[in-house]
Amino acid sequence: MSAHPLLAALRSARIVPVVRTHDAALAETAVAWLKGAGFRCFEITMTVPGAPALLAKLAADKELLLGAGTVTTRADADAVLAAGARFVVAPYVAPDIVAPCKVAGAAVMLGAMTPTEIAAARAAGADVVKIFPARQAGGPAFLKAVGVLFPGVALMPTGGVDADEVDAYLGAGALCCGVGGKLVDEAALRAGDRARVEDAARRVLGGAVQRIA
Repeated sequence: MSAHPLLAALRSARIVPVVRTHDAALAETAVAWLKGAGFRCFEITMTVPGAPALLAKLAADKELLLGAGTVTTRADADAVLAAGARFVVAPYVAPDIVAPCKVAGAAVMLGAMTPTEIAAARAAGADVVKIFPARQAGGPAFLKAVGVLFPGVALMPTGGVDADEVDAYLGAGALCCGVGGKLVDEAALRAGDRARVEDAARRVLGGAVQRIA
């Protein structure tokens, strides 16, 4: 299987903020503030109310590389692809979402935790295998171990990834890392504490601005 062309941009991004909030307005604010700190790549989860509409709104900003997360059905895949998602992420092996992504030219990421699930995700057509939950699976050491079994397979650890672990995951072979609660702090968003959100974002980025091809 040839590598999806979007993988180069994801590798360059290094970190994908996973935006999961209880309302769309907070999610939109999170994207705006994190963009101000240097992020350009985002995963908007389907747990955000009205996620497809939010994706469509955000897609007007051509500087952003947008994906949709927690996508498990073909209907949801169709909705987020129509809204402009360029990558689609499932929390487990969800074969029904693969075909619409291939037709749309979007990268598809299927979730896995064990070697058997990683093999199943690849067999189903995943361009990237999301290792989830990464911390519970064993962290960077686990990623390095399974990477030996699956050379050349693009892996994206997500779930409990701390800012100070990103380099370790990348060093263990990760394509990029999904980071959620450490970046998308809903309490800070609700309080209007932009400085707190941007400071956390800059610590995670290490001062580097993402460059999306």
